[in-house]
Amino acid sequence: MVKFPAAGRVKTRLAKDIGRVAAAWWFRHQVRSLLRRLDDPRWQIWLSVAPDTALESSVWPLHFPRISQGQGDLGARMRGAFEALPKGRACLIGGDIPSVEKAHISEAFAALGRHEAVFGPATDGGFWLTGFRRTRPLPPQLFEGVRWSSAETLSDCLATLQGQSCGLVAELSDVDTARDLPKP
Repeated sequence: MVKFPAAGRVKTRLAKDIGRVAAAWWFRHQVRSLLRRLDDPRWQIWLSVAPDTALESSVWPLHFPRISQGQGDLGARMRGAFEALPKGRACLIGGDIPSVEKAHISEAFAALGRHEAVFGPATDGGFWLTGFRRTRPLPPQLFEGVRWSSAETLSDCLATLQGQSCGLVAELSDVDTARDLPKP
């Protein structure tokens, strides 16, 4: 899930610490690096893009298929992405996870062989990855009532699974503020 890297429209909490232009620049280069690192023949990378006007943008490599994030809060946009993707196992990640590697994605897909859902916990109480096997419908209340950007985000999401089995994979950090940036 990526946003067009426009200053003042992306990584707004990070921008409060380092400035709007620097935050947009960081995100653009972080996503490019992430896409190069995770491109693998074992899976197809799709870009869930916001806003819709950026669907055809050449900011991101053009060989990746794209879908719109649509409208609504993060939960509605993630649910929409799962519903728009081709059937079968699917995982969503954000573009702001500097330490994610192919092995982490492989672990998540392996967990979907044993569970209906998977989450990759983030160190701040949220998550860096969510995925579903999608052999049955997504839970009707999936991602509803979640306290986004809080220490309760992951636990709130898990509560919306309504009995679907869930595996957890490695805990990683995302970048929300300057304190979260990787150290040189």
